[in-house]
Amino acid sequence: MMYQFKENRPDVLHGILLIVLFAFSAFYISDFEFVRKLSLSPLIVGIILGMLYANSLRNKLPQTWVPGIQFCTKQVLRLGVVLYGFRLTFQQVAEIGLPAIAADLVIVCGTLLIGILAGRLLKVDGETSLMTSVGSAICGAAAVLGAEPVVKCPPHKTAVAVSTVVIFGTLSMFLYPVLYRSGILDGLNDRQVAVYLGSTLHEVAHVVGAGNAMDAAGGNVADAATVTKMIRVMMLAPVLVVMSLVLSRRSRKASMASGHGFAEGAGVCAGNEETDGRQSGRGKIAVPWFAVLFLVAIGINSMLQSMPFIPSGILNSGLDAINAFDTFLLTMAMTALGAETSFDKFRQAGAKPFLLAGILYIWLIFGGYAIASLL
Repeated sequence: MMYQFKENRPDVLHGILLIVLFAFSAFYISDFEFVRKLSLSPLIVGIILGMLYANSLRNKLPQTWVPGIQFCTKQVLRLGVVLYGFRLTFQQVAEIGLPAIAADLVIVCGTLLIGILAGRLLKVDGETSLMTSVGSAICGAAAVLGAEPVVKCPPHKTAVAVSTVVIFGTLSMFLYPVLYRSGILDGLNDRQVAVYLGSTLHEVAHVVGAGNAMDAAGGNVADAATVTKMIRVMMLAPVLVVMSLVLSRRSRKASMASGHGFAEGAGVCAGNEETDGRQSGRGKIAVPWFAVLFLVAIGINSMLQSMPFIPSGILNSGLDAINAFDTFLLTMAMTALGAETSFDKFRQAGAKPFLLAGILYIWLIFGGYAIASLL
């Protein structure tokens, strides 16, 4: 990819500029009143715009622009995941306490396990199952984006996984306040409700929206629910590292069995591309550098927040700027992934990935309630 960037820099820059323009458009559209009411972030709007482009104008633009689009799905994506760490601090973990950490851990592990097993029963391919499970388990579209460089699946599978978490996550944002107002959640106190929201809703925006709706109905859950959710987001890095180790080991065993290359169906797309220190045919264990730097970013942010001599106004302004830039980078990555996805790919995927996401959704609702009630 870097060789292509150097050799065809003007064409690559044209592709990047196209995605940048789409990303600006996504920010503009996401500020519409009806879009904000649906809590659709620029990331989600971006992938929709990218898919519209992929299914209309894509064939009318120069193919030489494609490397620029692919650059956004890889390098830009990884940088966006790293900078996402500046939204979190380790102090948030200490503030909410062990119960929220335990609930998040059970939900994340349970969702991944159920997703993989259910995917096998439904005969959903391993990559789609894993991407969908990661999105449901951790933080929706952002988790899917984080997993993409590790799983290395085709862009349309990433788009399918994002679509499932968007659909069920948005549904949850409206369902949970209804459950709260109707008294169905009366068996939980406010702290338990907050943990229930933060540990089971897909996106951070969904948690904020549902939590604020419950607070408007007389609750006091939004802040604790958001912190619980952010702890869950922190689990993205260790999950990515474990995934990378497992997938690398499978690839190494398959390579030894076949005598060459990566075997298809081992959980990683076949290919000769060098990624994250792993080279085709060598079976090296890959530790995703962006996941490690994600944790480093959290640590830096935690230290900055604990330094009283730094004026809070300056610190908050700086972090707001970093977070805004990061949101733009992630929007670019989502748009580029959408631009690599045609509706034909969705038809090929069929209904099984959405059925899998539905099974995970049922687990999150009922399993999450049972877990929260034990706290």
